[in-house]
Amino acid sequence: MKLIGNYLSPYARRVAVSLNTLGMPFVLEQVFVFKDPERVRKHNPLVRVPTLILDDGETLIESYAILDAIDELAGAERRLTPAAGAERRRVMKLTAIGVGAMEKAQWAFYEGRFHPPEKVHVPWVEHNDNQVLGAFAFLDQQAREAGDNGWLVGTETMSQADIGAAVACTFAGAVRPGIDIATAYPYLADFTARCEALEAFRRAPLPET
Repeated sequence: MKLIGNYLSPYARRVAVSLNTLGMPFVLEQVFVFKDPERVRKHNPLVRVPTLILDDGETLIESYAILDAIDELAGAERRLTPAAGAERRRVMKLTAIGVGAMEKAQWAFYEGRFHPPEKVHVPWVEHNDNQVLGAFAFLDQQAREAGDNGWLVGTETMSQADIGAAVACTFAGAVRPGIDIATAYPYLADFTARCEALEAFRRAPLPET
């Protein structure tokens, strides 16, 4: 498999961590969309990452759809989002909160990156940052309840809820350094550090920003 994207994208990174967790080998074709959009366009008309090319040549786009497909490939016993029931709904809820935090941190970051200082709309930045804070406050409580060795949904193994929360926390810490995650959300910070120490995460490191 070939993963097109880069690990500064939290969406691409969560796919990479998931593939690593499931033991599914892949090659990263490192692409930054703003620098080289045509390399992505030939595989994805939306010109977005991540894009995953399967061994048979089929192309998958959008992280949620990619993760659903690799769960199917992994099989019922190994999938990272349960197939049905209350546990599935809980994993999906927490995953949505983690992914929402990624998105809001990204939008706040982009406001300053792509606009000159006089065009930056501070209330929009604050709005997005506050949504990140709300998500992290919720995830911090889940991490507190999980304890030192547990997972956010109470499953015996890591789920997409855990991957999403940790990737979001690391990403926000890099692009929104004004948010003091370690002080404000100590349980989430410790949980994220535990996840980042895992081989699946270390093999897909967040690059220097």
